[in-house]
Amino acid sequence: MYGTVMIGKIRGSVDDMQARVDRWRSERGTSAGYVDTRVLVADDNRIIVCVRFNSKAEYEALADDPRQDEWWRTQMMPLLDGEPEWVDGEWRDG
Repeated sequence: MYGTVMIGKIRGSVDDMQARVDRWRSERGTSAGYVDTRVLVADDNRIIVCVRFNSKAEYEALADDPRQDEWWRTQMMPLLDGEPEWVDGEWRDG
């Protein structure tokens, strides 16, 4: 399993962020290989989002999609305070 972790600071609301994600999913559906997403809203207003895919290739297909990039820049970035940190890699069960 492969995926990414985003660590950022919220400028907007978590509810607004979730509504935008829900709208994106309803309009586009889930991406091939998508497994799940987990969101942690930290007490200090940081947000940590973990997204998992069945494979690196399926994750990279979404990451390289120009529509995904446009959606991220226009819909999600305005809700964050600055650039988030991204960590990509292989998920292993503990």
